[in-house]
Amino acid sequence: MSKQNWGGGHSQGAPRLVPTGKGNKKETGHGHPAEGACLVCGKPLVYGKTEVDMECAICHEKKRGNARCADGHFVCDACHQAPGARAAAFVARNTEQTDPIAIAMEMMDQAAVHMHGPEHHILAGMALLVAYRGCGGDLDLPWALEEMEKRGAQVPGGTCGYWGACGAAVSAGIAASILTGTTPLTAGETYGFCNQVVSDCLSAIAKTGGPRCCKRNTFLSLLAAAPRFSEALGVAINTQKPVCSYFKRNGECLRDRCPFFPQSEA
Repeated sequence: MSKQNWGGGHSQGAPRLVPTGKGNKKETGHGHPAEGACLVCGKPLVYGKTEVDMECAICHEKKRGNARCADGHFVCDACHQAPGARAAAFVARNTEQTDPIAIAMEMMDQAAVHMHGPEHHILAGMALLVAYRGCGGDLDLPWALEEMEKRGAQVPGGTCGYWGACGAAVSAGIAASILTGTTPLTAGETYGFCNQVVSDCLSAIAKTGGPRCCKRNTFLSLLAAAPRFSEALGVAINTQKPVCSYFKRNGECLRDRCPFFPQSEA
């Protein structure tokens, strides 16, 4: 694909977002919510094979979902991801990092960002957008972050298992679409670029296997997307393979089968 300047040119602004504080019933010793647990009572989540109508224990709206805790508490995606999305957006507007992995980890370190959850479907794309702008790309970043949050919020939790398409990979594709202004009717290279980005990310995720880890899949997606962005957009986005510092919060960690698991713990 020829290198083109597809980014920038938007004039809309986005409201400033700030992270929320803690507020979950059960937390780990690091200030993060207990992982894989109900946000209401802290008990383990149970994933069903089909969606059912349930009432969210936080907003009390009736919505369809697959997961609830052993006591029947259901938290909808909107309520689950909102605090983490605000925290990620705050980091995105204030970080000085240009490596998308480092940006993502700064977001992940916020107390409002869970170990797993649909906030990663926003976070991954935001990290790429910030990296692109920080590495010299032409982009109205406030507008792009607002658009990333709107689109990423539409990708449900659990798509990695229920749809066969991890939301972190889709998030990278959304960032590619925002940067290039691609729509369903766009002809030519950018349409292919957006879909190729998602394909590369999903391929990396598929090779590693499950069960899900939102941190691992985000890292894999960013490492796959960054060189594709650099090649297609003409902006060098450099990144380094991370060493995971989150594995103790993940009850389903692959440990030495994960490419980011610290060797000292193997």
